[in-house]
Amino acid sequence: MAEDTGYGGGVSSPPSILDAIVRDKRDEVARRRREISRADLERACADLPATRNFEGALRAAPGTVALIAEVKKASPSRGLLAPDRPWDPVGLARTYADNGAAAISVLTDEKYFQGHLDLLARIRAAVRPPLLRKDFTIDEYQLWESRAAGADAVLLIVAILERALLRDLLAAAKGLGLGALVEAHTAAELDTAVGAGARVVGINNRDLRTFETRLETTIGLLPTIPPGVTVVSESGFATAADVRRVVDAGAHAVLVGEGLVRASDVAAKVRELALAEGRDSLPARSAGGLGGNVSCPP
Repeated sequence: MAEDTGYGGGVSSPPSILDAIVRDKRDEVARRRREISRADLERACADLPATRNFEGALRAAPGTVALIAEVKKASPSRGLLAPDRPWDPVGLARTYADNGAAAISVLTDEKYFQGHLDLLARIRAAVRPPLLRKDFTIDEYQLWESRAAGADAVLLIVAILERALLRDLLAAAKGLGLGALVEAHTAAELDTAVGAGARVVGINNRDLRTFETRLETTIGLLPTIPPGVTVVSESGFATAADVRRVVDAGAHAVLVGEGLVRASDVAAKVRELALAEGRDSLPARSAGGLGGNVSCPP
């Protein structure tokens, strides 16, 4: 019999890489809390400027798409994504911004994805689009950490959060001026996300337990999402035709990592997946900052 994992709403399949990541994340959060107190983070947040508007950046015109381009060095299933190239996360983010990315996702998990929290500040100083901290958020402490580090939004994964905790984290993120991308993979998870009040929902085409990826996941779930919710389709995009499939089905945005990082011409691939080919011009998005939501509470 499968065991209750203690998160995600009940009984799960046998232990997977996701279970290991969440277990290690609990240990990591406990360690970081010992190193930097929440009070220290609150003081660090006190005088920060307003966050950039993540939700607003994803409001694409009908028939177009908002691209969330991901700075992703490695993954548990593939290892290093571009092992033959020097890793330049800030340069990669600039390329994303200059070629049409509406927002930038930054992997900050160290153990499994070789990211780092410090990347947020470095990338924020170099680009204008809002930044999503892509990590496994399980504790309100991480929201304060994200805000202090320069994130404009955070990822909340339904599969690893109890319903009550998801609601609490959404409310806390809003109070800090952080946007939230609430990620689901199944109809039940999607119901939980919408029921918790998520305004931006991500449909992950990749099963985080098996790593199988199917665009049909988004296409099948889109009709069940109520009006007014911004929908992001995540993972599995290699060509503009892939993006058009989910846009035609009703998605507002796509999140792409490996398809960009591994591309031989990253700039061209960004323009392709942002459906920007043929546009006369793109806004300059490197350097500077944009206002948006609200600043940290005093």
